Amino acid sequence: MQTFISIAQIIVAILLIVFILFQQRGTALGSAFGGEGGGFYSTRRGIQKKIFWATIVCGALFIGLAILNLVI
Repeated sequence: MQTFISIAQIIVAILLIVFILFQQRGTALGSAFGGEGGGFYSTRRGIQKKIFWATIVCGALFIGLAILNLVI
């Protein structure tokens, strides 16, 4: 059981890294400090929204597996 949880946590960690890297990069913090750009907040649409939610799910799953790994 311990080996299965560790392997699952490694797989989820790799997926989390991939989803974070796939997210579209904007103007970063430049727009927050008065730089160019229409606005700091933008609406996510299509595949960008799915990647965003997949990142959240993978993050929550990673935390859950980490806590489960500590308990067992």
